[in-house]
Amino acid sequence: MKTYRTIQGDTWDSIAFSVAGTESFMSDLINANLEHVEVVIFPAGIMLNVPEIPVPVSSTLPPWRLEDDEQ
Repeated sequence: MKTYRTIQGDTWDSIAFSVAGTESFMSDLINANLEHVEVVIFPAGIMLNVPEIPVPVSSTLPPWRLEDDEQ
């Protein structure tokens, strides 16, 4: 599992965007760091675990291509 060292002023959503490119990764990030769940604004130097970032599946693929991916 990768780690992230906070900088002063980091928030869950800003860290999620920084490491995964989207704020929607915030829930995964929080679940991997439950000991810091009460923190809203981080001080510098806190080491957080960064879980595996899910790779989104394109919804614009044609149906025949989606079936091949499921096999």
